Amino acid sequence: MDNAAFATSWQRAWAALGVRRADEALYRELLARYQEPHRHYHSLRHLAECLRHFESAYELADRPGEVELALWFHDAVYQARRSDNEQRSADWARQALVAAGVEPAVAVRVHALVMATRHETLPATPDQRLLVDIDLAILGAPPARFAEHQRQVRAEYRWVPGPIYRRRRREILRQFLERQPLYATAYFQERLEAQARRNLAGALNE
Repeated sequence: MDNAAFATSWQRAWAALGVRRADEALYRELLARYQEPHRHYHSLRHLAECLRHFESAYELADRPGEVELALWFHDAVYQARRSDNEQRSADWARQALVAAGVEPAVAVRVHALVMATRHETLPATPDQRLLVDIDLAILGAPPARFAEHQRQVRAEYRWVPGPIYRRRRREILRQFLERQPLYATAYFQERLEAQARRNLAGALNE
């Protein structure tokens, strides 16, 4: 995804919310955040992959501008040693929307969308289900990309001792594999469910 595609997505999201001039300084700051050196998976590439999936599923969104903007913010804050990344990212998104003069209800929904990527509970609304499926699309990626993702996540947690990391990672992957179905939307079930289950089963057997 090139710079023009990122810029188009950013401007389109804000325009859909009724904001004529998207904040360019905020745009540059978010791009810089996704390129922080400690990020290996939660990086600009992940954002690009999410936005490409969103492009293909755009018509499924009830409020596409909100979903697209939530994707931009969903990993805006990422520190592997912290447990409040989604909260801080969601708060930042809400703050930016309020500053831009967007209706409070929109800011509340975008905040909830970002919080849904904690993956602690099943998403509650159609747009949350779409957003979460996009965030989890990597689980259904081709085997080589899924394996690369596994290595990238490990690199972000390189400070965690091997046995502890492997145990915790198995727990997370098993939780996803036990979901019936894994993806909440028919669109992603049809396209990624089978491959995701193969990827997860293979990773758990390693």
